[in-house]
Amino acid sequence: MRIALFTETFLPKVDGIVTRLKHTIEQLQQHGDEVMVFCPEGGLKSYHGAKIYGLSAFPLPLYPELKLALPRPEIGQQLTKFQPDLIHVVNPAVLGLAGIFYAKSTRIPLVASYHTHLPKYLHHYGLGMLEGLLWELLKGAHNQAALNLCTSSVMVRELRQHGIDRVDLWQRGVDTETFEPARATSEMRYYLSQGEPVSRLLLYVGRLSAEKEIEQIKPILAAIPGSRLAIVGDGPHRAYLESYFADTPTHFVGYLGGEKLAAAYAVADAFIFPSSTETLGLVLLEAMAAGCPVVAARSGGIPDIVTDGQNGYLFDPQDPIGAIVAAQKLFADPASNLNLRHNARMEAERWSWASATKQLQGHYRQVVRC
Repeated sequence: MRIALFTETFLPKVDGIVTRLKHTIEQLQQHGDEVMVFCPEGGLKSYHGAKIYGLSAFPLPLYPELKLALPRPEIGQQLTKFQPDLIHVVNPAVLGLAGIFYAKSTRIPLVASYHTHLPKYLHHYGLGMLEGLLWELLKGAHNQAALNLCTSSVMVRELRQHGIDRVDLWQRGVDTETFEPARATSEMRYYLSQGEPVSRLLLYVGRLSAEKEIEQIKPILAAIPGSRLAIVGDGPHRAYLESYFADTPTHFVGYLGGEKLAAAYAVADAFIFPSSTETLGLVLLEAMAAGCPVVAARSGGIPDIVTDGQNGYLFDPQDPIGAIVAAQKLFADPASNLNLRHNARMEAERWSWASATKQLQGHYRQVVRC
């Protein structure tokens, strides 16, 4: 099958969407499908055999790391050459609208997928009054597709409640070979703790942006005696967060990838994830694959991954002390902590990228047959 993939974000950007797309492209190409990616220009011409057609883009004012590429006529020329059997639009916003247009005008089957909970993001940028309008725009775009995919059961239900039709689940996946407990090294522990490896080490991995609610980790850090915090990632909120955490033992690490990121997860004592806007939370699965117990908000797609008290702890994001209580539970019983680590790894092992992509291929075949 020949698949034209339209995405508003791709390499060299680092986030959960890009991680999913990378593994999906690898699996599709490996199993004989052909993929062509339309995305903002990032310097790459191909990825694992898939051709990348990058378009010039400009940074989004509220989020300079995110670049928007405008549709242009040469997209149609490239599609004519590629002759796709199916178009898949990821988070249709600007460039994705071109994918929808060409799919409808040329009668190519269309799949769309929802990965970023933009209506909820608006509240973190002072634009909450636009949530209803954004849902209407999303409904108009997604309802052009023969199938709309979400990465958690919670988001499947929410999209249906907002009038989006033909919604199904695209199952989660994680690289359990890269992310595993054996990646732990004393050097990474020493580095993340800034020379205090015997301290309890809390970890956050992800974008440093307002909607991630990273500020909520500060009272947890204060409530766990002798603890330190490592924040891995970057984003538009970094300067503010560095000031906010200036009086705490917090290390802003920047980006890590591959085995270094795997080692960071594996050496941490707890992965703290306060975001209440997640459609899934891929970093949670990566942490769990590395055997790191998690403390996360009971919101969005997170309860699909974390079972409270079994492979991590969940807290009510509306409870001002909920995250503190959850973290204290995690550290209160060392034997229980070991059990959490084991169960976290077992949960992650259920979800391979090969299985997730096989399921996606089934969705594709169903849409093409219709």
